[in-house]
Amino acid sequence: MQTAPENRGKGAADMKIQEIEKRMKSEFVLAFNEVLEEKQLPRDVIIQALESAMVSAYRKAVTASAAQHVEAKLDPESGKFVIYAEKEVVDSVYDNRTEVLLEDARKVDPNCELGDMVIVESTPKDFGRVAAQTARQVIQQRIRDAERSDQMAHFEKQIGEIVSGIVQAINREGYTIGLDKKAEGVLQQNNMIRGERFHMHDRVRALVVEVKDNPRNPQIILSRTHKDFLRRLLENEVPEIFHGIVEIRSITREPGERAKIAVSATQQGIDPVGACVGQRGVRIQAIVRELHDEKIDVIEWNPDPVIYISKAISPARVVGVYLGEGNSATVIVPEDQLSLAIGREGQNARLAARLTGWRIDIKSVVEAASELVHTYEQGEDVALTHENSGEPIAITIDELFKGEDEVIEKVRGILAKKTDGRAILAEEIETLNGFVDRVEKRKTAKVRFTVTDMLKMIAKRGLTQEEIEALPVKESGLPNYVCEILESHDYKTFDDIYNVMKNDPDAMFKLRGVTPDDMNDLTRIVTFVGKHKVTESEPEPIAEPEPVVEPEAETIEEPVAEEEPVIEPEPAAEPEPEPVETTPTFDIPEDQELSMEDIFNSVSSGLMKMSDYDEEDELKLDPGYSKPSKKKKKKKGIEIEYDPDSDSTTVRRKHKRGDDDWGW
Repeated sequence: MQTAPENRGKGAADMKIQEIEKRMKSEFVLAFNEVLEEKQLPRDVIIQALESAMVSAYRKAVTASAAQHVEAKLDPESGKFVIYAEKEVVDSVYDNRTEVLLEDARKVDPNCELGDMVIVESTPKDFGRVAAQTARQVIQQRIRDAERSDQMAHFEKQIGEIVSGIVQAINREGYTIGLDKKAEGVLQQNNMIRGERFHMHDRVRALVVEVKDNPRNPQIILSRTHKDFLRRLLENEVPEIFHGIVEIRSITREPGERAKIAVSATQQGIDPVGACVGQRGVRIQAIVRELHDEKIDVIEWNPDPVIYISKAISPARVVGVYLGEGNSATVIVPEDQLSLAIGREGQNARLAARLTGWRIDIKSVVEAASELVHTYEQGEDVALTHENSGEPIAITIDELFKGEDEVIEKVRGILAKKTDGRAILAEEIETLNGFVDRVEKRKTAKVRFTVTDMLKMIAKRGLTQEEIEALPVKESGLPNYVCEILESHDYKTFDDIYNVMKNDPDAMFKLRGVTPDDMNDLTRIVTFVGKHKVTESEPEPIAEPEPVVEPEAETIEEPVAEEEPVIEPEPAAEPEPEPVETTPTFDIPEDQELSMEDIFNSVSSGLMKMSDYDEEDELKLDPGYSKPSKKKKKKKGIEIEYDPDSDSTTVRRKHKRGDDDWGW
C-alpha cells in the first residue's frame, strides 16, 4: 500500500518540526544551565526572571493594557512558555486580547457565566520568535537585578566579618578587590595600614564595613584598620575565643603601630592571656604578620578599675593608681618608667585610656611628690567634686597632710638632691612612694564614699522601709562596674539585692566580675535593709519573744556548767611553761665548776623531761590561748638523742606503726 504524496509531505514536515523542537529544547536546557552556573543564582530566580520577561514581551506584542492580569509559565524541561491572560466571558468575541467565548471559558471554569473574568491560555502562534527578539533585553536586566539583589543579601550578612579577595585594579584612591559572587569590594587608602602595598592578583583579607546599594553593582567598603578586623583575626587564630572560653572585653588600636586587647576567661583554670599569645607566641605572631608588624599588648581584664588601669599601662611598671573626680585616674610610675608609660607621642597612655574608658594622668613619683609639697606650702584647701553626689567639696591641708610634717622635710631634701642631679638612694625612693601613696589615698577617700559611708548617710535621712527598699543600686556606694553588672541582671533596687541574697547568696557571687570585696559590700546592704525591715514591722511580734529568751538562757547555762570542769583547769595550765623555762638552767649552781660529763648528764636529764612536750603545750605559752572544749588529743612522744662525738642532737617522734623509727 502506497502513501499519498500529500500525506508523505505532511509526515516529513511533522518530523522536521519535532526535530526543531527537540533541538530547541536541548539548546534551551544548555543555555539555562549555563546561565545558572555563570550567574551563580538560584534556579527559581532565573525562572522567575524569564517568566517576567515573557510577560513583558506579550504585552508589547499584543499591545495589552497594563491593567490586564497576565502571567507566564515556563516548562524547564521542554523550554516552552505558556501565556495566561485575564479575559471577559462573552457570547460573541470582538477583541481576542480581552474577550473569550463562553464555551471556551467553561473548559477552564465550568461554573463561569457571561460577564465573568476568567484566566485562560493566550499564547500567540508566533510568540516564540517574537519573544526571543523582545525579551532578550528584559531578561538580561532581570538577571542583573537578581544578581545584584543576591550580592546585596549575601554581603549584608557579611558586615563585620573578614572576606578574602583578589586585587583586580589599582588606582589613586585604593584597590578594587574581586570577591565571591562576582562582586567587587573597594579598599581605600584611608582603610589600609600605613606602609602596606599590594600588587595585581595578590590575595587580600579585609573586614566588610559597609554595603551600599547602587544601580549597577553594590558598593562593598572594606577595611584593614578597623578594630573589629583584629577581633576577627583573634577569633580565627585562637580557638578559645571562637568557642567562648576566652572573651574579648575591650580592644583598641592605632593601625600599623600598636594595639591593646583586654581579655577574660569564662571558665576557671583558664589563662586568657596565655591562650591568646600561644606557645612561644605562635598565635599572636601570625596576627602581627597579617597586620604589617603591628605591636599587640594582651592584658587580663579585671573588674577593679585600679588593677585594670595598672595592667593597661603595661609594659611600664606602675607604683600606684588613684581614682579621682569623675572618670579620671592618676597613675604614678617610677622615674625611669615615665617615658615607657607615656609612649611615643603619648601613644601608650592614649591606648590605655581608650581601652579602660578612664581619663588617665601619668606622673612620675618625683613629679607627684613635688606637686604635693607645693600644695602643702601654699596652705590652701583643695577643691574637689564628690563622685557619688556630684557636689563640690574641699579637703583642708591638715586633713590631707595629717602627720606628714617630718616626712615632708625628708621629701624636700630628696627633691633637692634630684634637682642638683645627685643620685637618689633606694630608701629615699621608698620614702617618696609612701608619702605619695598616703596623701593620694586620703584624697581618693574624700572624693569617693564607701558603702558604709553611704549607708550611714541614708540612715540619717530617716527614710521608711518602702523608701529604703526602693533606693536604686547606684545610691549604695558600690563601684560603677558593680552597679552595671547588677542592673544588667535586673537587680536595680536595694530590695532586689536583699531578696536575691536571702534566697540564694551564691547567685550574686556567680555573676561575672563580682569580687569577694564586692560581696562584703552587698552583705552590708542586705544587713542594712534587714534591720529596717525588723524596725518597721509591728511591735507585738517583737515583744512576744522576750519571755522565751529567759528559758533559752537557762538551757544555755546548763551545758556551760557541765563544761566548767574542762575549762577551769586553764589557770592551772598557765604555770605549765615553768618546766620549759627552767630546763635551760638545768639546776646547775653558779659557784660549782662541772666537768663536761656532768654538764652533758644534766642536759640529757633536762631534755628527757621534755619527752612529753607537744604542740599544745607550746600554744599554752600564748596569753590569748584558750583550751578547746573538744576531747583532749593523745600526746605524741618525742625522743631526743645527743651524739657527743659529732656534737649534734637528733629529734625523733615516736609512732605506733611497727618498730621502725621515722626521723625528721
